[in-house]
Amino acid sequence: MASADFEEKREIAMSDSASAMRRLIAYARPHLKEFLVVVALVIVYILTQVIQPWLVKIVIDKDLIVKHPVLQPIIAIGFAYLAINIVGLFANFMQNRRLQWIGQRIVRNIRNDLFQHIESLSMRFFDTHETGRLITNVSSDTNVVSMFFTNFLLSVIQDGLSIVMVMGAMLLLDWKLALMSFVVIPVIVLISVLFRNKLRESYRFTRSQFSRLIGYTAENLGGMRITQIFHQEAKQFDQHTELNQRYTKGNISEYQWSVLFNRTFDTLGNLSVALMVWLGGMAVVHRSIEIGVLYAFTSYIRQFFNPINSLTQQWNTLQSSMISAERIGGVLLTKNEIPDPVEPVVLHRRVADGQFDVEGRVRFDHVTFGYSPEKMVLQEIDFTVEPQSFVGFVGETGAGKSTLMGLLTRFYDVNQGSISIDGIDIRRFSQQDLHRLIAIVQQEVNLFSGTVADNLRLFRSEISDRAVQQAAEIAGADEFIRALPGGYQSWLTAKGANLSLGQRQLLAFARALTLNPRILILDEATASLDSHTEMILQQGLTRIAEGRTTLVIAHRLSTIRQADMIYVMDHGRIVERGNHRDLVAQQGYYAELVRKSSPTTVEDAE
Repeated sequence: MASADFEEKREIAMSDSASAMRRLIAYARPHLKEFLVVVALVIVYILTQVIQPWLVKIVIDKDLIVKHPVLQPIIAIGFAYLAINIVGLFANFMQNRRLQWIGQRIVRNIRNDLFQHIESLSMRFFDTHETGRLITNVSSDTNVVSMFFTNFLLSVIQDGLSIVMVMGAMLLLDWKLALMSFVVIPVIVLISVLFRNKLRESYRFTRSQFSRLIGYTAENLGGMRITQIFHQEAKQFDQHTELNQRYTKGNISEYQWSVLFNRTFDTLGNLSVALMVWLGGMAVVHRSIEIGVLYAFTSYIRQFFNPINSLTQQWNTLQSSMISAERIGGVLLTKNEIPDPVEPVVLHRRVADGQFDVEGRVRFDHVTFGYSPEKMVLQEIDFTVEPQSFVGFVGETGAGKSTLMGLLTRFYDVNQGSISIDGIDIRRFSQQDLHRLIAIVQQEVNLFSGTVADNLRLFRSEISDRAVQQAAEIAGADEFIRALPGGYQSWLTAKGANLSLGQRQLLAFARALTLNPRILILDEATASLDSHTEMILQQGLTRIAEGRTTLVIAHRLSTIRQADMIYVMDHGRIVERGNHRDLVAQQGYYAELVRKSSPTTVEDAE
């Protein structure tokens, strides 16, 4: 049974390796003509290397070890030797330059495809995959794959052809002596087979540990505020040290096996040269061959083992590249769980104001949803939001409020029921068009490195500076933006770290307005604001909601007191609905939330 499991795992590993190789070759296929140019340059270079011992052999046997040496042929062959070296140098330079150009373009395409594919995946993928590992895929793994094209591939072409040409030259010189030299080939194959699995295992382990280390580091740096607030530096350092130790151990093991593998070949090459000197020396003594032939054979033995040794040294590059290709392929083969429809609904813009011809009526029709089949988060959610209305959603943490908004933006698809906009199921819209209709402002604000204006328009050049400024004015962000050293051209660091929390939140509101959506979602967007900033935002909230359907998840109930409709949620169900005054009068669950959120009585809240 254990043997069967081993064979099954081995077949899967071999299948993964084969598919990884096919993926690499697929990216190289468009550059076939360039590769043929490289091969031609490699052939020229190898020929210059193979001819050199032959020229020396001619000089020794015909012009030096004779009764009357002649200087003129020696000088001529010397100039020929120099010219051949110059040609070889030029061919070698051009082949490396050309291959680097091809390899970097291939890897650029792989990196672009990988990043674009990751961007297209659903939120469920990001829920189950660590950001640090994805960073490793895009940066480190693609760099490792680039070594396949720029290092390993060149070695295979150049060293492979070199071995073939050297063997041909040896056979032409003396086929019997050449065949005796070739007895080491089965030994080379045997050594390669013996080391292959162990090397692959060590390379796979090292890459896995490196990915974990990078993932942990990225996660820890992202949460540095929490680490320092709770004084967990020592504990985090201990965990980092443990991961680093495992990676170090893997690197040492990988290096040891690699060195053992390479030194074994070095030893085999030296033994072969010694054997050739002994056998060739005996042949020279018995006058079976000339001394120039022995010199050429000794040189060719070196030329024979040098490319073999080079290929073995590239073995770790191959293994690392294959493992990285498998990891990249695993991401690329991940299918988007939220696909676009084959024939999406086409959105039209109104001529008068350039807005999409959409009213903004939102309908949840008996929606049931769970992040896993075993546990449903939402049960039979049924409501309609009229166009341009202001609707609030309240409830304890975990009631399912944010999940509702995730379904409306189609980060996830419903298990049962449907969600529609203006009577059209959102699954009939393309993702791009749906997200043009809907903008969301969350409690956690993500800002990017760039200017304030770039962050407000999300780098969309078609949005004018005037539109950006108007959105900031409505959101109450214009005043503080103008107070910055560069105004709207002030440079923001990653995540807007050089702004206060309230300023970042105001920018998030302004960004949503800049995109001018028909439906605006505020997902606890005011929960982290100070009272002054919240007051500024409350004053502009009416203007923010004007002309669009607004759905607000409220942590502070004061945000949705003036809502046209409030939906009260508990454990994935809507348990109450109505406006603020009616819900308070019912003395139910909403009234209890009001009591918890405010020191005033329910009567005062009314």
